[in-house]
Amino acid sequence: MQTIDPTLGLPDLATLAEDIAAEGYATRQLLSPASCEAMIALYEEESRFRKRIVMEQRAYGQGEYKYFSYPLPDPVAALRAALYPAFAAVANQWQRTLGQDETFPATLDAYLAQCHAAGQTKPTPLLLRYGPGGFNCLHQDLYGDLVFPLQAAILLNAPGTDFTGGEFIMVEQRPRAQSRGMVVPLRQGEAVIFPVHHRPATGTRGAYRLTMRHGVSRVRSGKRHTLGLIFHDAA
Repeated sequence: MQTIDPTLGLPDLATLAEDIAAEGYATRQLLSPASCEAMIALYEEESRFRKRIVMEQRAYGQGEYKYFSYPLPDPVAALRAALYPAFAAVANQWQRTLGQDETFPATLDAYLAQCHAAGQTKPTPLLLRYGPGGFNCLHQDLYGDLVFPLQAAILLNAPGTDFTGGEFIMVEQRPRAQSRGMVVPLRQGEAVIFPVHHRPATGTRGAYRLTMRHGVSRVRSGKRHTLGLIFHDAA
């Protein structure tokens, strides 16, 4: 398959942190249309995956997804490793804002070693597929005690051409206030970078956490595929 070239839009640290602080998420163009098509084709290669989830069976929504097995396909592994350092720098900045001493290591290999030592050894990158009527309920991708605070979802189909509907949605739960909903428009090959669990904010009384959940609205027609990149492994 064609190698995914992440140089289309690796996020620089300064603007990534600023965008997430301002909006609760950031978007970056990461994959070419050809790379997206190559990634979609992986969905039919059963040997690539360790587990298939049918959302209806678990009241998660309507659609399905598959977790890759180790070793990850080279393009997925390369993209995950390339994104991690910038994400870790933002994550460590968040730790400092919240007054926490624990820091995330500079490389993905070092972080995964921590996960595996804690018994979290199952890979979490995944491909998701929705057909007409498909959707994903609001949720958080937590798989064990160790949680890396940022993840990315890359839209692999062309909205308006391959499918309609199926918007990426987020809800930000604010303390002592009503929740804020967000719809994130994406192009083919574009990633949304967002908090797994919560993100820091600063108020008159200092730093506090905003709890985040994400999902996908109902697909009205066509098929929608997404590559999900989660950086902590699962127990």
